[in-house]
Amino acid sequence: MTEVRSRRRQSGRPTVNDVARLADCSPMTVSRVINGGTGVRDETRIAVEAAIKQLNYAPNRAARSLAGASQLRFALLYSNPSAAYLSELLIGCMDAASRLDAHLVVERCDPERDQAKMIAKLAETMIDGFLLPPPLCDDTALLARLRRSGTHAMLIGPGQAQAQHGVVMIDDYQAAYDMTRHILDLGHRRIGFIIGNPQQSASALRLAGFRDAMSEGDVAVDDALVQQGQFTYRSGLDAAMRMLALPERPTAIFASNDDMAAGCVAAAHRNDLEVPRDLTVCGFDDTALASTIWPELTTIRQPIRQMAEAALDLLVQDIRAARNGDSRVARHVTLDYELVRRESDAPPG
Repeated sequence: MTEVRSRRRQSGRPTVNDVARLADCSPMTVSRVINGGTGVRDETRIAVEAAIKQLNYAPNRAARSLAGASQLRFALLYSNPSAAYLSELLIGCMDAASRLDAHLVVERCDPERDQAKMIAKLAETMIDGFLLPPPLCDDTALLARLRRSGTHAMLIGPGQAQAQHGVVMIDDYQAAYDMTRHILDLGHRRIGFIIGNPQQSASALRLAGFRDAMSEGDVAVDDALVQQGQFTYRSGLDAAMRMLALPERPTAIFASNDDMAAGCVAAAHRNDLEVPRDLTVCGFDDTALASTIWPELTTIRQPIRQMAEAALDLLVQDIRAARNGDSRVARHVTLDYELVRRESDAPPG
């Protein structure tokens, strides 16, 4: 440790990581001590304060401002293949950050990256809390790492609630059920379904909603018409091409997001089929893509922008409550969805 301190003094001012090493704790814990946060053991707090004194560590101007609670800093971590989804999410986060006078850091967090190193790097910038949209909201290793660090996190759009973290979500099961009922009510019986990323809990719930609606409509599900996707345009195109190559093709396809539904429309065109005359296509999310392709998609409107704003609002409330010494349980908020009917659905031709 003497060597670490010596090198740091030669190369510049000590950092949060230096303090964390000397105090034998995480950089996030150092941040909480500096910011007067709760939930830190007395012996750990004493060790951090001693390390700060020994290293002559002084937070920079932004950190001192943060310690005074004048501005909070949040990290939006993302690892989502859908540019349309991310666009809606980012707009919601930026609008909320501007309204709350919060500083927003956006960081890519792919599974192959060293997440511990990335979180430590963000801790050095005095991040107060994390926003985790899909698929990171279902990354159990990442959630456990954030929980151990004692930091605040808010999950956006997971399929199910988490006891340790706040959640903003919709009812994915019921939304998929309602869309399937809508397609059945149009008269379709041979209906295809494209599953989303298997690592995301919402994918399983949407599939369950589809299957239950089909069962209650007394319509058998042909396993050949249930294809795996990845929430990407290409995976939707490939899945639809496989279904349309069957001897008895579907008359409708319900894709688990708009990107995959757009791929279905392209697959129909490749097979000289007209949407919706020859094939009904429905999506999920109602991103900008749904109303920019032709024909415009019938889809489930997931209020992505509002979910992001609500998540940041709740995160700010939780952090300020913690600084005031108030204990709060993780809050779970479910927002309404809407079935939006446009031009891509019709009764079977």
